[in-house]
Amino acid sequence: MSAGAVQPLTFSASDGSEELARAELYGLLARLYLAPPDEALLAQFKVAVTQAPEEGAFLERPWETLVAAMRETTAEAAAEEYDALFQGLGKPEVLLYGSYYLAGFLNERPLAVLRSDLARLGLERDAAASETEDHVACLFEVMRYLIAGDDVEVCNLEQQRRFFRAHVQPWLERMCETLAAHSAARLYRAVALFTQAFVQVETQAFDMIE
Repeated sequence: MSAGAVQPLTFSASDGSEELARAELYGLLARLYLAPPDEALLAQFKVAVTQAPEEGAFLERPWETLVAAMRETTAEAAAEEYDALFQGLGKPEVLLYGSYYLAGFLNERPLAVLRSDLARLGLERDAAASETEDHVACLFEVMRYLIAGDDVEVCNLEQQRRFFRAHVQPWLERMCETLAAHSAARLYRAVALFTQAFVQVETQAFDMIE
């Protein structure tokens, strides 16, 4: 699918439902990249989550694929796949850290720049967190906060645009392509393809406001 086919979300301060939907999608993707889906999350997809974020839009097909994959898997199978892709001894099969894709190594300068930008936003890593701030789940949680948070000095469209441009857009598509192409990816192939489509939509939406 070409980027030109994307129908971007329209950012509107008066459209609270659309902004909530964006925040929820970031939150869902953060959850799926941080840990495999458990029985409770899979149950939600089996009985409740059936509609695309916007009928007939660019996200509809990848969303339906993700829903189908979530309904076909089990918590045990999802956990095994997650471990095979992202865990294990030595270097994981697929890395989920921005520094790796931007600099070729973990814990490099992109992480330091990210930490500086997070501090500027008044955010810091939870001391109990096992992942560094450039993990995709952490970045998506920041985006969710910038969309849905109550502090209007920080949680606004301009801060979303800056953070997305600097820390999400430059590398996420490469990660998604790597993950989708991996032979062990079944559920997570669908997750990667939906993530890729969502990032494309966000990219074009930010393009429209510049």
